[in-house]
Amino acid sequence: MSMLQNKITIVTGASSGLGRAIALRYAAEGASVVIADMIEAPLEGGETTLERIRTGGGQALFVRTDISSWDAVDALVRETVNHFGRLDVIVNNAAIYTSTNLLETTPEQWGRVIGVNLTGFFYCCKRAAQQFLAQEPVNEVRGRIINISSQHGMVACPGDFPYGVSKGGIVQMTRQIAVDHADDLIICNAIAPGKIVTGKPGVANNPDALDYSRRRTPWPRLGAPEDVAGAALFLASDMASYMTGINLMVDGGWMAG
Repeated sequence: MSMLQNKITIVTGASSGLGRAIALRYAAEGASVVIADMIEAPLEGGETTLERIRTGGGQALFVRTDISSWDAVDALVRETVNHFGRLDVIVNNAAIYTSTNLLETTPEQWGRVIGVNLTGFFYCCKRAAQQFLAQEPVNEVRGRIINISSQHGMVACPGDFPYGVSKGGIVQMTRQIAVDHADDLIICNAIAPGKIVTGKPGVANNPDALDYSRRRTPWPRLGAPEDVAGAALFLASDMASYMTGINLMVDGGWMAG
C-alpha cells in the first residue's frame, strides 16, 4: 500500500518550489492534496500542480489562499473538509522574504514577512488543530502539522533579518504545539531545509550565492525540492509515529560542519 493512502492533506505554497514537490510526492503516495497558494501557475513554468496530479490519476483541489488572513485559512480548511471529509496533514510551506537587514527593513516589510511566515503559520496551525479535534483519530493520531522552517531559523542568514526571525519563531512554534497538544493526539514537526535549488528567480539563485553554498555544504551537491519532499513524506506517514516537536534538518550536512 502507498504510504499516504486515503490521507487528506493541505500543502500551502504548493504551486511552485518545495510546496509543489511535496504535493506531487504526497499524491504519488496516494494522498488527496489541497493546493493552497496565491497563484496557480508555477514559477518554474509548465503544467500546474493540480494538472500534474490529476494527469497522474490523483485527487487534488486548488484553493486560492492568502495565509496571512484568518478568514482565508478558515475557508481553506472548511473547503477541504467539505470536499474530502476530513483533514489528516497540513504542510505549512508558503513564505516570503525581503533580503534586508535590520536598518534596511521598513515597518511595512517587517509586517508583511511576519504576517505570512509567522502569523500565517499560526493561523494554519490553529485552524488545522481545531479540525483535528473535531474528528476521530486514525492509528492513534488525530492529525499532523508539518512546518517548513529553515536552517536560518538556527543560524543567521546575512542580510535577511525578518525572514530569519520568522523562521526561528516557527521552530519554537513547532515545539510549543507539540508539547501542548500531545494529549490531543496532534503531532507537530518541522523540516529545516538547507540550500535547495528551486526554479524561483532572484537572490536565491545568484551565482555567487550558489557557489558559496556549494563550498559550504559537505555533501557533494546542493539540495533539490525532492529531498525536502522525502522528509515531508516520512513525517506525514505512520512511520513517524513517535516523533513530535522535532526540527528535521535536510541540509547536506551544513549544520554539522
